[in-house]
Amino acid sequence: MTPAGQLAAAIDLLTEIEADPRPADAVANHFFRNRRFIGGGDRRAVSTLVWGVLRARRHLGWWLEKLRAPQTPRLLLAAQAIFSGQTPHKIALAFTSGRYGPPPLSPEESAVLERFAGHTLEHPEMPEAVKYEIPDWILPKLKAQFGSALEAEMAAMNEPAPLDLRVNMLKSTREAAIGALAREGLRAEPTAYSPWGLRLANRQSVTQGQAFQDGLVEIQDEGSQLIALAVDAHPGMRVVDYCAGAGGKTLAIAMTMENKGHIVACDVSVPRLEGAIKRLRRAGVHNAERHLLEPGDKWLKRQGQKFDRVLVDAPCSGTGTWRRNPDARTRLTEADLAELTQKQAMILDQAQKLVKPGGKLVYATCSVLNDENESQVEAFLARYPMFEQLPIEAPAALRGAALRLSPRVHGTDGFFAAVLVRRET
Repeated sequence: MTPAGQLAAAIDLLTEIEADPRPADAVANHFFRNRRFIGGGDRRAVSTLVWGVLRARRHLGWWLEKLRAPQTPRLLLAAQAIFSGQTPHKIALAFTSGRYGPPPLSPEESAVLERFAGHTLEHPEMPEAVKYEIPDWILPKLKAQFGSALEAEMAAMNEPAPLDLRVNMLKSTREAAIGALAREGLRAEPTAYSPWGLRLANRQSVTQGQAFQDGLVEIQDEGSQLIALAVDAHPGMRVVDYCAGAGGKTLAIAMTMENKGHIVACDVSVPRLEGAIKRLRRAGVHNAERHLLEPGDKWLKRQGQKFDRVLVDAPCSGTGTWRRNPDARTRLTEADLAELTQKQAMILDQAQKLVKPGGKLVYATCSVLNDENESQVEAFLARYPMFEQLPIEAPAALRGAALRLSPRVHGTDGFFAAVLVRRET
């Protein structure tokens, strides 16, 4: 594709993202599946243009509003190009009326771009929430959480995320996986905290390679791997992954169990559970089963207090994954958070019934908000005094009352985990 063609595709993709309630990555996947003529390099170029806008969406919107200009995908992409150092003339050349390029800029659009010339993306009049690319309502919560480190934390949250892999120890070792990836031209380094993690030097296609296809590695952020480590499941145990989704943490837990014992991947979504089938087979996991949680399901009652470990990787705001999903920042509302915290409490109320005396309930989120993390744990312990919180013991560098990760401090997505044990008596 020509640069003009890439720009036209970026305008189309951004238009779909702005109109679709689904996450941007889901919209993009659908967009590219329907346009298989767009090759891998062009997909990356188009995605780079669009994600550049998503990461600066509030800044760009503020500028266009200041100039009383419409916040169209065309102007958003053009404004992002201006603030990235391109001249209005060069941008105008990309807006061609050729066969594959976007229509030319209108006189009004050109006038807006000319007014951007000489400015930087930042402006002293910008409100704090715009500066940090976050919703206005969440600013006090994040200030309370991060204090003086807020600006640095939000800057890290706005950087592109690295690509992390988890080595599948059922089939390989870290060293062997590094070698297998190297033979595919992929340079990987061990991660700082996860004993199974690898980080690629830059984002590259992994899923078509032999190492991935053979189940030697799985794509998984290092922080997510550390949640599985906190579960501390051993061979022979009975384990539940209560909000398993497509089974990413189920795979990691089954690995720590060395395929011995029994793990149940639960979820309320049939498509998500079905998505786990191929992953489990590729990884060589055969001690896992799937269970669909439905209204009126008797399974929970029949399985009461029978499990050594229960992981609740709860539905959450996803604020810890904003560097991967920058569009989620503008979609999240205060009402969403209130609904999520209620759902988290309800799920904990259900899942705790499965934990045997002496067993552990691990509560985790990919959120950085206290409402979903420490406050949720404190409320649970008040409701269920037969549980007590245990400190996080591994890895040693992260030991504390709970596991709390952030992109700035740890280079992972933002995660939280607390380990709660049901007392023997």
